[in-house]
Amino acid sequence: MTQLTTDTPSVTAPAPLTATDRCDACGAQAYVRATLATGELLFCAHHASRFRDSIRPTATAWHDESAKLHRK
Repeated sequence: MTQLTTDTPSVTAPAPLTATDRCDACGAQAYVRATLATGELLFCAHHASRFRDSIRPTATAWHDESAKLHRK
């Protein structure tokens, strides 16, 4: 039996943020997950906007669910 292997890493979607995910800056509900080489930071929409320019260039991923705030 031949086993197939691949060198391509699998890409998985980030886990959705829930009401229990809290902003690391103020404790409000988190809508943004910034993944850095050293770990993750969670932000509410306000703090994500405030820190985006300084964190995003070094982030390996920026998962933004702030559009949930505008749903009716």
